[in-house]
Amino acid sequence: MKKRYITIRSKRSRAILTIQHEIIASLREFLISEGFWEILAPVIGPATDPGIRGAKVVTFDFYGTQYTVMSSMILYKQMALTVFDSVFSLSPNVRLEDPESMKTGRHLAEFYQLDLEAAQKSYEEMMRLGDRLICHCLYTIKRKCAHELHLLKRDLPLFTPPFKRIPHSKLAERLSISGEIPWDKEKELSEESDEPFWVTDYPAGSRGFYYLEQNRVLKSMDLIMPEGYGEIISGGEREHEYNRVNALLERDHCAEHYRWYLDMLREGIPPSAGFGLGIERLTRYICGTDHIWESSPFPKVPGIV
Repeated sequence: MKKRYITIRSKRSRAILTIQHEIIASLREFLISEGFWEILAPVIGPATDPGIRGAKVVTFDFYGTQYTVMSSMILYKQMALTVFDSVFSLSPNVRLEDPESMKTGRHLAEFYQLDLEAAQKSYEEMMRLGDRLICHCLYTIKRKCAHELHLLKRDLPLFTPPFKRIPHSKLAERLSISGEIPWDKEKELSEESDEPFWVTDYPAGSRGFYYLEQNRVLKSMDLIMPEGYGEIISGGEREHEYNRVNALLERDHCAEHYRWYLDMLREGIPPSAGFGLGIERLTRYICGTDHIWESSPFPKVPGIV
């Protein structure tokens, strides 16, 4: 990986990056056909997603004010919904993960997400959209990249929507967990399945403040791919009312940090749902690679400089 300027020249790397090109093209084609508008993603801002499971964000001085490099554009997608009803973006993200995460084969410090959001939609509707989006992408790659898949010795399966939905509560006792699913447990679930499946309805308090809570359950979901590749999509319905969000941020003593966001909510935004899809993670699954670094032309892996 440190000699990427050499490994990027290989036939294997060309096949992976060719497939990634077609993945991005197919995702964009599908969403535009569904009425989504593409917008440019922010790279820096006064605040970013706090719900990144222990990873650190990069902060720096921006003309006398502390700014962050985006770890997710989730808060900004909500802003964009005051312009268009449905938006998406190919969003760059930086998360300084624990160096130990390198061993999972699925974590990058710099990566891209397909970030999408739709006004007046439920997370059930977003899961149905995700089902069709993934199936469309797999079908397209199978059809257009047969040569590259053969070179990679990857027999890519195809699936039929809808994917199974499994409430978090059904997994909690079996896995002895109360919140987010640890990677080793997620990998076990992934290896046991022959098809993609959604984990839904995480318990209140287990995720970021922007997930809509109802009856101590967050209207949230993750899409887990089979064969041990794990989660590639995470999302849900959003909190959008000023008073509710302000109370959550005051509770966590960080309301001032998100002042611009609260000011936006005071002006009013629509209820919405959406998700982020990891481009490199989807590429890794489709290509059948052991480590995610091969899915990036210029990989940044936690702990490796």
